[in-house]
Amino acid sequence: MKFGIIVFPGSNCDADCFHVIEQVMGQEARYIWHKEPDVTACDALILPGGFSYGDYLRTGAIARFSPVMSRVVDFAAQGGLVLGICNGFQILLEAGLLPGAMLRNRTLRFICKPVHLKVKNTETPFTRTLQEHQVLRVPIAHGEGNYYCDDKTLKELENNRQIVFTYCTPEGIENDAANPNGSLANIAGITNKAGNVLGMMPHPERCSESVMGGVDGYPIFAAMISWLQEVGR
Repeated sequence: MKFGIIVFPGSNCDADCFHVIEQVMGQEARYIWHKEPDVTACDALILPGGFSYGDYLRTGAIARFSPVMSRVVDFAAQGGLVLGICNGFQILLEAGLLPGAMLRNRTLRFICKPVHLKVKNTETPFTRTLQEHQVLRVPIAHGEGNYYCDDKTLKELENNRQIVFTYCTPEGIENDAANPNGSLANIAGITNKAGNVLGMMPHPERCSESVMGGVDGYPIFAAMISWLQEVGR
């Protein structure tokens, strides 16, 4: 499988994603500079974390206009797998590939620590190797991860099972104490209606091998590879 990792000015988790795909998962990976017009040689795309364009205006607002993003939109429309992690999630929101918006953390502080996630939907290309209600321990590192949408959108997300990950306690309880940033409904990750685009604030690439202190992110990449092999992309 060929994974394209989109690199924007200010991306800083691109090398982490590249390492996991190539060295841990044993798949082909290549960097795609944001001015490159072609992503067709890829089976899946990853928009990594970082501070694209220095987070000026607001997170993801300028990266959304990078030349590569029109190709990412077309790739997603054709059913291609797109994973946006942290800043990548923010860019997907700004590009309209996912609904909603990101606000500043309710503490108005940058947060970097492990959190617990509850798996809410295992019927996606990103979670098919997980169990429903399984609890994962995955790190976060963001200043604007407070997910927000209007009531109508939230209802649609719930009805369509687009909420894939929520913040929870180690026991799997979703409550305010387990919510690190104030996200609406404890939302940590969502998909589009088709299920082929996932945005998540936690960093699975930072916990995909034991040397990093945990492997709970590994199944997300394994699920993507499994799905790609099954559909023959």
